[in-house]
Amino acid sequence: MIGAIADDVTGATDVAVALHRHGLRTLLFFDTPAAATDLPPHDAVVIALKTRTAPRAQAVERSLDALDWLRAHGVGQVYFKYCSTFDSTPDGNIGPVLDALADALDAPLVAMTPSSPEHGRTQYLGHLFVGERLLSESHMRDHPLTPMTDSYLPRVLEAQSAHRAGVVPLETVRGGPAGIGRRLAHLRREGVRYALVDAVEDGDLTAAGQVLGGLRLVAGAAGLAAGLARAHEVGKIHEAVGDSPARVPAGRAAVLAGSCSARTLEQVRAVIEHGRPAHRLDALAEPDPEALAANALAWYDAQRPEDGAPLIYSSLPPAGLHEVQRALGRERSAELLESALGEIARGLVERGVTRLVAAGGETSGAVVRALGVTGGVIGPEAARGVPWIFTPSLTLLLKSGNFGEPGLLLDASRSETP
Repeated sequence: MIGAIADDVTGATDVAVALHRHGLRTLLFFDTPAAATDLPPHDAVVIALKTRTAPRAQAVERSLDALDWLRAHGVGQVYFKYCSTFDSTPDGNIGPVLDALADALDAPLVAMTPSSPEHGRTQYLGHLFVGERLLSESHMRDHPLTPMTDSYLPRVLEAQSAHRAGVVPLETVRGGPAGIGRRLAHLRREGVRYALVDAVEDGDLTAAGQVLGGLRLVAGAAGLAAGLARAHEVGKIHEAVGDSPARVPAGRAAVLAGSCSARTLEQVRAVIEHGRPAHRLDALAEPDPEALAANALAWYDAQRPEDGAPLIYSSLPPAGLHEVQRALGRERSAELLESALGEIARGLVERGVTRLVAAGGETSGAVVRALGVTGGVIGPEAARGVPWIFTPSLTLLLKSGNFGEPGLLLDASRSETP
């Protein structure tokens, strides 16, 4: 059984659907479940944490708690899911969490890659590309919380970790599983703990997956998880999970957007240009989360259902975001807006919203915490890597900031959704 620990909510949904897509019965939990939680038959468990930008000690502690739970429930291989753009700060948290997990599992070698070709993330000779650009030349260079200014991943990782990192080059990967295995063995003999595997196509990840099934700890984005799943593919989705509905249930919908990524800004703009009602949370005008939430909910109450699902957003382009951060501080502004979005989500559900679309990893985490959602069943994908999640009373779409086509928020919140 595979047990995945994801460092944010949308990363967890991404890796869960990658496993589910290849026939593994996959359970998704938001935060580490209680020890006595009853589980249906399954092949994989994914635990969504909120540790990507948490203080390092807290990220390590929560990840180890999740690991203890997974091991107690029979997991044979652990997968640490981080973002396909290797989001981190100079102090972590990818390196510190990996060090702690590897030590706890007594794993001498950890294979990993953030490559996810279907999302335009590829690794070549240890360098991470976003589309045709190096990571350091992409929009991630100006990310508000985790700016990425270096594309060479071994260097990025070694700055955070107590251990060495090396590369399995693409030429070796293309030579097949036997060559990958020899390269991993060589790196281990050289004292390298973290092996970053080049991959520019899905076939490269499949080749890697055929070799990595025996490792105690593997890490990466959803692409490598899919490669592992393909190596274990059972042919069809097991009925024990319960067939998820083919269509998303109808009901009142709303959209909450907090991501400031370029793609989310496009998606927010598409909703507004379509004429949907939209309300922006202005943290400079009202730097109080309770007041921001109250004002947004009062605005929502004044909207007409026939005007379509409303959008409440805090997403800003870089100049506006930097202005807010200068005035309020980076951490305070993020906490303020996440708290407000969580309160708004709770208020929307109290008002009868049953289909909630959230854009951004931090936003999604705030939403599930505020609503007390502990887990759900993975359903169909609204976009590649963006599945609907069915809970007993609520249908959720939790979208990573960079995922989806420009019309995703608009389409996912229509009154009739496929």
